[in-house]
Amino acid sequence: MDPAPFCAVIGAGPAGLAAADALAQAGARVTLYEHKPSPARKFLMAGRGGLNITHSEPLERFLARYGAAAAQLEPHIRAFPPQALRDFCAELGEETFVGTSGRVFPKSFKASPLLRALLARLAEKGATIETRCAFEGFSASGEALIRRAGEAPAPLRADACVLALGGASWPRLGSNAAWVPMLRALGVAVTALEPANCAALIGWSAHFLENFEGAPLKNIAASHGEARVRGDLLVTRQGFEGGPAYALASALRRAVSQESAATLRLDLRPDATAEALAAKLAAGPGKQSQATFLRKALKLGKIESALLRESHGGALPREPEALARLIKDLPFVVRGVAGLERAISTSGGVSFDELDAQLMLKKAPGVFIAGEMLDFDAPTGGYLLQAAFATGVAAGRGAARFAGLTPRPEVDAAPICAE
Repeated sequence: MDPAPFCAVIGAGPAGLAAADALAQAGARVTLYEHKPSPARKFLMAGRGGLNITHSEPLERFLARYGAAAAQLEPHIRAFPPQALRDFCAELGEETFVGTSGRVFPKSFKASPLLRALLARLAEKGATIETRCAFEGFSASGEALIRRAGEAPAPLRADACVLALGGASWPRLGSNAAWVPMLRALGVAVTALEPANCAALIGWSAHFLENFEGAPLKNIAASHGEARVRGDLLVTRQGFEGGPAYALASALRRAVSQESAATLRLDLRPDATAEALAAKLAAGPGKQSQATFLRKALKLGKIESALLRESHGGALPREPEALARLIKDLPFVVRGVAGLERAISTSGGVSFDELDAQLMLKKAPGVFIAGEMLDFDAPTGGYLLQAAFATGVAAGRGAARFAGLTPRPEVDAAPICAE
């Protein structure tokens, strides 16, 4: 009897693990190659604060979160939607739940139990993992090259190969983008990798920073251009961290690159109109300090009053209407965004025009691309991990078909609603 086809997966993050699982389920002999000493280091880092695996909102709205890449990612996410990812976790013994924000988490809140269970399942299927193995491009005959520690690069001679090498964020954890020139050498179009989901850099005054570094800013709305995002922010030495800053980071980065600076606008009371705020401010502070008056009239805390002064550059307007407008539209000059070493993810990557419907490189038959190597930009909230798992499954299924195997049946997508 002929042995089962041998398929290689290079990169043992979420996308690579999902591809390996799809291949193993289809009956392939699978080896995962990881250049770090252990797999999924960035995945484990993401789980330290509570692993947000996906989101529960209706699928049409979910898909729209991917912006310009929504149409390219849609077939893969419809084939492996949020509910399929939750079922996948449940198969591995990690039940999930929907939080109050609609985000989906494992009940353990951690990445490590899910990773251990998936590695155990892969081992049961006969899949193996080789660590300290770096991708070195392609041989003259088109085979992927792997360099093991202390050895010269050698071709893999696989029936199909999935590349899931990550983007360029948190490079010390493994995603160092060393693959970019190797794919460009094949003539593959790769959009430059840029930081996404990262801090907005603000030039704070020394007085403000001394008193408010580390202060949280709750239930605000942040906007840039037409985009507006609600959530919480954290004042850091560099600027603003948190969901709204991360969601706007790519747009802010583009604006800074074009105009040297950008404006991030905060609405400190997003549930109230400017008219309603002005009415509450109409009585004036009287003998109270303005900070005390704002705290009593609008429940603005010290951090919010300080931000008003930091942005306005001096005494605040006394006129109720002008002060209300400032509270609703507080501008901050953004000088840049945090670099790749601190970004949660990257935008840019392999152009979808270089791939067929199964994520195979047109210029390298039998080589499939998955995860953050692809040219998309996903916000926080579970969207990045969902795309990593979904494209990993898609690439794994495509590689299985290329190798002559029948992959595990795909699911029928249905709108997913919060519980």
